Parts: sequence; structure tokens; C-alpha cells
Amino acid sequence: MKVMKVLPFLSPLLLRPCLRRTWLSSALLRATALELIVLAGHVLLYPAGITSERRDPSHPSEPSPEPAGTPVLPVESPDRPPVVLLHGFIDNRSVFVLLRRSLARHGWHHLESLNYSPLTCDIRTAAELLGRHIEEICARTGHHEVDIVGHSLGGLIARYYVQRLGGDRRVRTLVTLGTPHGGTSVAPMASAHPIVRQMRSGSAPIEELRRPAPGCRTRFVSFWSELDQVIIPAEAACIDHPDLDAQNVRVSGIGHLALPVHPAVAAGIREALESPGATSGLASGTASVA
Repeated sequence: MKVMKVLPFLSPLLLRPCLRRTWLSSALLRATALELIVLAGHVLLYPAGITSERRDPSHPSEPSPEPAGTPVLPVESPDRPPVVLLHGFIDNRSVFVLLRRSLARHGWHHLESLNYSPLTCDIRTAAELLGRHIEEICARTGHHEVDIVGHSLGGLIARYYVQRLGGDRRVRTLVTLGTPHGGTSVAPMASAHPIVRQMRSGSAPIEELRRPAPGCRTRFVSFWSELDQVIIPAEAACIDHPDLDAQNVRVSGIGHLALPVHPAVAAGIREALESPGATSGLASGTASVA
């Protein structure tokens, strides 16, 4: 496994203990305020994302046109595979409105936002459904592979598909945002929901993902934040598996809900989705969030 760290502007690990505690307290307050703003905006957008994405039959895989006056940047690689966006628990495709726009403006033409039901009770079942969606997308677009960006539970579903259901033959790169790869201990009361229990450390799906995965062809990039209050401990959002080509990208200053909407994270995602040889900025540890 290849591990890559992306340094924040000022890493608290470099500070003395007393200064580090002060930095973390201040940063947590700012991140919490940003989380509330993001939550308020998402509540407004949520109804628009409840229904499945409608596609123009003449251009079935292209994103909706940008508003008038929005600059569209030159297309750098017309052969980029489709990007599948997969939301988290009790969420929908509206969480990716800003990321989708960012990708479209930078030349990604094939963008697919998938919804899965909030009543989904099993990661394996959701991963099987994802596999059927991806087969349909490949057949419709003529591409043999896709890239996936998954937020939180969405990343875990996508990883299960890749690692346990043979999805590595279809998924070139899987980018996860605040995904509990090692399980999370947050919100014990929420464990009444079966899929929340499956996101806990030691659950059957989490343990299945620890099993050997020799020859897995998918490249993984995991973005995680030390201020993530949903993934506890925060490092559980890192991928630690000897058989996987995995890069763990550490960001600071934002929380769980801000990961799919922050412009600096979007820039890191765009870089991660480029061909492996084009990720010079990530590899040199220069990407960060304010």
C-alpha cells in the first residue's frame, strides 16, 4: 500500500502540546460553524435531489448546462471515463451539486449522480445495486471503466463493490470522502439502523474489507479530516490494506459535511481523477484546505 499525506497550511502536529490544544479548539469551532452553514444550505437543496437524475436521451451522460456566463475550461482529456457520485447515509445526490459543477467546468463530460434508498439496510446489497448501475453506465456511454467519488457511506459501498464483488475490473479510481474504512464509533443511538451497525469497527462488512485482495486493479484515494466528528477516530477514514494501491489525503480545517462541497477538496478530487502520472501536486504534498 502506498500512503500519501497532504499537509495542511499549518499542521497542529508541529505545535507544542498546549498550542496544539488551543489550535484544535479554535479550528473545531470554525469547522463546526462551517458545518452548520453547509447543513443549512444542504437542507434547502435536499428536496431537489430526492428524485433520480433525469437524462436527456440525446446526451444521456452529459451534465446539465452551466448557467449563462459561466466559463467552461478547455477539455484536457476527452477520453476521461464517467464519474459516478455516490452520497452518504440518509442523503441524496444534491450533496454533490458544487462538486459536479466543478468537474463539469474542468472538462468532465460524463457525470452520474446515483441515489440509493435511505431504507437500504445492507452494504452488500447496496454494492450489488451499484454494480448493476455501473454496468448500465458503461453500456450507455461506451466506456469500459468508471471513476467513483463516494462520500461517507457511499465510499464504503463503492469499496465493497470494488474489493469484494469484482468491481475492480470496472472502477479505475475510487475517491472517498470521510468514509469509515476502519469503522466509526459515533452516535451509538443510531445503531438501531442495520446499516449504521455495519459501519462500526468489527462489523462483518468492515472485517470482509480487511481480507486479502491480491491483484486489485482499482486505485484508491481517501480524503480524511482530523476535525471530522462523524468518523471517530478520524484516522478510521484512512485506507490501511497491504494489497491496495491507496493514498490517504489529510485535510484540516473542515468537518464531515464540508468535504464534498469545499473548493480546495474539489481541486484535490480533480487531481486525483486525472491519470496516475498527472498527480504531481498531490504527490508533493501541496494540496490543502484553508
